[in-house]
Amino acid sequence: MDELEVLKDQWQRREQDFPKFSAKDIYPMLLKKSSSMVKWIFYISVAELVLWTALSFLVPESTKEVNEEMGLKTTLLIFSIVMYVVTLVFIYLFYKNYRSIQVTDTIKELMKSILKTRKTVRYFVYYQIGAAILLLIFTNLVYYTKRELLYEVFAKYNGGYAAIPAESFTTVFFTAQLVVGALMIIFLIIFYRLVYGILLRRLKRNYKELKKIEV
Repeated sequence: MDELEVLKDQWQRREQDFPKFSAKDIYPMLLKKSSSMVKWIFYISVAELVLWTALSFLVPESTKEVNEEMGLKTTLLIFSIVMYVVTLVFIYLFYKNYRSIQVTDTIKELMKSILKTRKTVRYFVYYQIGAAILLLIFTNLVYYTKRELLYEVFAKYNGGYAAIPAESFTTVFFTAQLVVGALMIIFLIIFYRLVYGILLRRLKRNYKELKKIEV
């Protein structure tokens, strides 16, 4: 027997030593893992809502007063209410997805639930980032169209601005808004990519495993 045949014989004997799992063995494991991931998506979305709510209380009173004098108070209030309502709807959908995965009893149903969850998470992320971009664009358009009033309001609440020429104030203010806004959007993209992206990739991996054992 040559060296190659010896290696083949050893490999075959090693393969026999490893346990072989059937579809019936693999399915419960993938179901448990997928259910756990969807549960974490639900928990994270709730924690995110609590976090943004807590941060809203940290907005300085001076910022609120500026927005009120710029005529943005009511618009921003309506925007916040819509944001909360839509976020609560997504949280409900995440919870519903979690409950539906728990009661699935076939591979096809589990695969369908995973695809549905991934789609819901994507829509949620697109909505959150899109809403943030729209808010930044809208508020800065209002600021720009009322830049003379904006300058007066800032000078009113901080006398130091009165010594700055209006044109210089406008340039510095909107440059700062652009930089801060861009950093905020980048932060949101990284945050969602890290937090939800990891869970979505794991769900995708589970889906591929289910695809292999699907009859």
